[in-house]
Amino acid sequence: MSKGLDTEPYKGVRDFYPEDWGRLSTVFNRIREVLSKYGYEEYQASPLERAEMYESKGNEEIIREQTYTFEDRGGRRVTLRPEMTPTLARMVAHKRREMPFPLRWFSIGNRFRYERPQRGRLREFFQTDVDFVGLPAGEADLEVVTLASEILKSFGATSEDFVIRMNSRALLGAACKAAGLNDAEGVKAYWLLLDKKSKMSAEEFEAARGEKDPLRVIEEATDPEVRAEKEKIEALIATLKERGIDNVSFDPEIVRGFDYYTGMVFEINDTNPENPRALFGGGRYDALVSMFGGDPIPAVGFAFGDVTFMDFLETHNLLPKSETAPQVYIGIPTVEDAAKAQEFGETLRDAGIRTFVYLGERDLGAQVKDAVKRGIPYFFAYGSQEEKSSMVRIKHLARSEEESIEENQVAKHLKGLLG
Repeated sequence: MSKGLDTEPYKGVRDFYPEDWGRLSTVFNRIREVLSKYGYEEYQASPLERAEMYESKGNEEIIREQTYTFEDRGGRRVTLRPEMTPTLARMVAHKRREMPFPLRWFSIGNRFRYERPQRGRLREFFQTDVDFVGLPAGEADLEVVTLASEILKSFGATSEDFVIRMNSRALLGAACKAAGLNDAEGVKAYWLLLDKKSKMSAEEFEAARGEKDPLRVIEEATDPEVRAEKEKIEALIATLKERGIDNVSFDPEIVRGFDYYTGMVFEINDTNPENPRALFGGGRYDALVSMFGGDPIPAVGFAFGDVTFMDFLETHNLLPKSETAPQVYIGIPTVEDAAKAQEFGETLRDAGIRTFVYLGERDLGAQVKDAVKRGIPYFFAYGSQEEKSSMVRIKHLARSEEESIEENQVAKHLKGLLG
């Protein structure tokens, strides 16, 4: 007998069986609810983009080592989207004369990076991108950081569960200049060093930072430009605290890896040491749209991936129950009762109850076991006898209890049980 094809998914990607996808889609829907309340509209685009778009403004490590880039049959270099912000900028530039600014947009979709699979990192992941386009630094920055905090709190997280660390690319640029790092390559190398600090020992970092150290310049803040930029980010943080976000602080080592950031940058981290990776990251990118031609359009945003976010929810016991799984299982005493059961099931579906109707030939005992295996909380049989008596016996499978309910009260009763 010949060996069959491998059933394992490609390394670094996942299959989502109904239970897995139901849990994840429930999380996505909660995120959508929060963003919609703030007036954000969802958009989407193809995962295929021209490779040149990422090579123009991006993270060199991602471009060199982590993108899925290939040549199509027409000889065009194409990249599977590793992140969404350049796509957003392209779309805005394409219809900039037609759209009402400012824009509040968000997108939830899959992204692709050729990374070494490990906790918090996969080669395909889902990412939520949130962007405010069309207003300069100020209230837009405050809204975006507040919104990131609100998303976490909508799942039950408290300010003790996560920290928001903020910095400014403009401040880092001024500090590099004051420290004598005037060439672009030197500045980029220093930013890369800061971005890699978490992966280095203290001794390695001290040896690499050298005498021209912008961090010391920021700490002293004697240079007028440095002092002015530092005061701007500190004022932003102070305003956030005045508005009730008390878990925010200034961290001059926050850089963010992408070259397109121009102003405020921030990261959100779990306070639990089991989740060391950043949950959210973002900042201001006022020049990105202009790479497609035309004047710059100010923009600020953030993104977060499903892998680290789900780790956060599981670690803090905040993962919501699936809102897509069946809630009630209707069994049939005989195959001839299937049509009656389906008809009664429609009354429950019309009431908004997710209803599974069995249509096979197993006996009722096997059907109850099937409901338990599927994780469906309530079971009742419906056939000729139930139709005649106008009564059904609802089994509470988790408690091994049952109760008799009048047929015309079943939907109302189940709604009460399900909350």
